[in-house]
Amino acid sequence: MSLTGSAAHRKEAGLRFWVEAFLVVGVYVGYSMVRNLFGSVAVTPGLAANNADRIISIEKAMGLFLEADLQKAFIDATIFIQFWNLFYGVFHFLVTFGALVWLYLRFPGDYRFWRRAGLIGTASAVAGFAAFPLMPPRLLGDCGKYGACRPGEPFVDTVIEIGGIWSFESAGLETISNQYAAMPSLHIAWALWCALILVPRLRSVPARLLAASYPLLTLFAIVVTANHYWIDGVGGIAVMGFGYGASRLYERVTTTTGVTPNPMAFDSGADDFGTSVGIGVT
Repeated sequence: MSLTGSAAHRKEAGLRFWVEAFLVVGVYVGYSMVRNLFGSVAVTPGLAANNADRIISIEKAMGLFLEADLQKAFIDATIFIQFWNLFYGVFHFLVTFGALVWLYLRFPGDYRFWRRAGLIGTASAVAGFAAFPLMPPRLLGDCGKYGACRPGEPFVDTVIEIGGIWSFESAGLETISNQYAAMPSLHIAWALWCALILVPRLRSVPARLLAASYPLLTLFAIVVTANHYWIDGVGGIAVMGFGYGASRLYERVTTTTGVTPNPMAFDSGADDFGTSVGIGVT
């Protein structure tokens, strides 16, 4: 189906690009504000460090405390690490946004389900941040600044020590961002969401393989940069699973009860994105 042809399907579904953009941006801004209410200034470093001890103890008990060894194996490869700093800081926004827009343009019938699942999963992560503030590996050795460190931990803050295009400690970001929002990892949640959307719908086998590997690449990125423990990724899978389940339940309830919004009531004209820019990719 061409993008131009799918405009009729978007109209039938009651989708308008500006409404969707406002909804997605609005939910994300609201999520960010609530997330940062439980930010670094609202949580004692001791609590976050103690929770880090718990995570490390669990991983050691499983024989899977891998983070330090993984980072050590690659830490001297400067350009390699800088790439993963870039990957961690940028890709989760670009790929997630790209997948959302692509789904809107090419598969409007599936769009609402996945948009709803993604937003619910993202919003539900706030509960994890509030209930279990967690000091990420990169902060464990900074005794001078946080005062609740674990001396001897071998982790390196790769952005500070090796370099990248962003930093939680630059331009005042440290004071407004929640540096203890490590559990769950939304990087993994969003990567899983992207893979579930892309893999069944991409036509090219190499593209499908790349999309399927995206969550694993993201897991490598969050660990090698010392921004997360691998268990944080399990938390990310859980919140996105919750979002998926909630979206599926919503569809079942509305289908069973017949109580569904009338999308045409919110759409008085043709979709104005895709056709207006002359996109006709098949």
